[in-house]
Amino acid sequence: MPYQFEIVVPPGKRRERLDIFLTNHIENATRTKVQRGIKGGSVLVDGNRVRPSHIVAPGEVISVTLPKDPPQEAAAENIPLDIVYEDDYLLVVNKPAGMVTHPAYGNYTGTLVNALLYYCNYSLSNSPDRTRPGIVHRLDKDTSGLMVVAKTDAAHARLAKQFAARTISREYWAIVWGKLKQSRGVIEASLGRSRSDRKKMAVVPAGKNAATEYAVLRSFEYLSLVKLRLQTGRTHQIRVHLAHFHHPVFGDPTYNGRSIIYGSGSSTQKAEVRHLLQKISRQALHAKTIGFLHPGTGEKMSFDSVLPSDMNDVLETLQ
Repeated sequence: MPYQFEIVVPPGKRRERLDIFLTNHIENATRTKVQRGIKGGSVLVDGNRVRPSHIVAPGEVISVTLPKDPPQEAAAENIPLDIVYEDDYLLVVNKPAGMVTHPAYGNYTGTLVNALLYYCNYSLSNSPDRTRPGIVHRLDKDTSGLMVVAKTDAAHARLAKQFAARTISREYWAIVWGKLKQSRGVIEASLGRSRSDRKKMAVVPAGKNAATEYAVLRSFEYLSLVKLRLQTGRTHQIRVHLAHFHHPVFGDPTYNGRSIIYGSGSSTQKAEVRHLLQKISRQALHAKTIGFLHPGTGEKMSFDSVLPSDMNDVLETLQ
């Protein structure tokens, strides 16, 4: 159960923002987490939602609801999995859109890790973070596609080494806004946390170097199908790079993929766009292929997957 308590602003309290006041009054709190809680409705002042910039006044009653502590380790759950390949060392799974890779704040159950623990009867590689057994890499919640999962510690270490050396081959397919001027190229832009929203990434001068290769597979009137390869592996890299390139991933609610209309913007085109957006509720991004050297035998392994139904529906409508 969540932990709830109240703070009464004391008499004579000097003018101070609510987020600063709570950061100083709640143990182990950070201003970012406090601001998130205020915006999310976990903090009420005299029963009302306010902004983090609200100036507290003597006598005000501040009600705070803290989420329950996250689990110390993930639990097995009987959730169906799409297993593409399996042996004693590893699995290759096709993760559906909407499934979080591992337990984290706000998603403690129903994740890929919960499903894997049940399927493998807890026979996965160990991890310093006990909510991430077997996880060598991850995909965003609403990005679908292929992932490799380690069963043994040795397999995990060897696969992780390949990821670090960037010898893992991964190809993504995405439906993006607009027609690209060049049929292929490389997007290079440093990435870091957005200053305005810490849940988002952004192109920032002082960020980490990031590069994404792209090639156009097919162009339509105002959308394109592209394949992409990562030269680096930053959080949200493909989605942020394409948005920065003025071709955001179609349907992406976080990086402006549900609000841009290219072309004439006629009433007919707008109706078409609304119809297409109804077919997909997430970013049209799929991790289509993955290739690596088998951590036990050294054999070259390669796997391919079909596009999920929501992306196919959009493409079939365009065609």
